Amino acid sequence: MRLTSTCLTAFLATATLAATASVASAQSCYDLWVERNSYYKAAGYCFKTTRAINYFGNGGCFVYNEGDLRLAPGVRARINQIVRTERAYGCSN
Repeated sequence: MRLTSTCLTAFLATATLAATASVASAQSCYDLWVERNSYYKAAGYCFKTTRAINYFGNGGCFVYNEGDLRLAPGVRARINQIVRTERAYGCSN
């Protein structure tokens, strides 16, 4: 059977989503928190909570408002996915 490019694209998209969902479901609340905040740290966010400051520090930060962070669309989508998963798990941030 020969796959058309449309079928192949659909297959790859489905496989990628399934793999991402499996990774997300395997992560603990702590893992999700670390991943989400790692994106913020990489973008220069200045953390406000004691927990985040103790874990990541604020050295080199330059963005004080989370809404001002410049994040790639894929990163923003992953953060949104993490937030949804945290809510579904009942994680406390």
